[in-house]
Amino acid sequence: MPRFALKIDYDGGPFQGWQRQAAGQPSVQAVVEEALSRLEPGPHTIAAAGRTDAGVHATGQVATVDLRRDWAPFRLGEALNFHLKPQPVAILAVARVPDDFHARFSAVERRYLFRLVARRAPVTHDRGRVWQVLNPLDVVAMRAGAVHLVGHHDFTTFRSSICQAKSPVKTLDAIEITEQPYPGGVEYRFQLRARSFLHNQVRSIVGTLERVGAGGWAPDDVRAALQARDRAACGPVCPPQGLYLTGVGYRDDPFGR
Repeated sequence: MPRFALKIDYDGGPFQGWQRQAAGQPSVQAVVEEALSRLEPGPHTIAAAGRTDAGVHATGQVATVDLRRDWAPFRLGEALNFHLKPQPVAILAVARVPDDFHARFSAVERRYLFRLVARRAPVTHDRGRVWQVLNPLDVVAMRAGAVHLVGHHDFTTFRSSICQAKSPVKTLDAIEITEQPYPGGVEYRFQLRARSFLHNQVRSIVGTLERVGAGGWAPDDVRAALQARDRAACGPVCPPQGLYLTGVGYRDDPFGR
């Protein structure tokens, strides 16, 4: 059976996450599988590079699926997008891949973006797509705190208590924090890159760094929290709506560069 890789873009707001849920609970996976069933009799099971949580978005999710028909990739993408309407899910690209390619297990890098907006007035156009705080943050202090998290560490402090990963030890390759003008305020963008992440790791890190930016924590407090290896030492976990899975890296990128 031919195997295809799908690059998927979605607004996570209406869904209970990527993964298929119990009956009646909407998920991105179920929506894409339903669209596939309109093209070929199912059931279909697709595998994703990352199981995003409820409310989390993606601009570069990758999933693999085996189909009976050897579709032309462009035609498969067009057909899926037709059947995905009106859901806020879109197929950005489709590629024919080898049988041993797997969206999750073949991945060598995952990239996340978190958007945080500071302004007094409620956000309008970006409602449900950013985390809003009221007061500006100290970006220099947040960068100083983030330095302690880059590298190979035990991230027990920064993972969910229900995380199913076998080990809390991960290598965080980069955290970049930038700021840019936003109508009536300022937007802070946190870009994180690693081979893989623990459950709630990104939201735990951003929530902790926000405390540094707000002056509630010193940058060195982040190092102390990491070294504590204790979930209770973590700062607040930020809400999901500002989080985006922006890309997945592979040694041989099926979609090209």
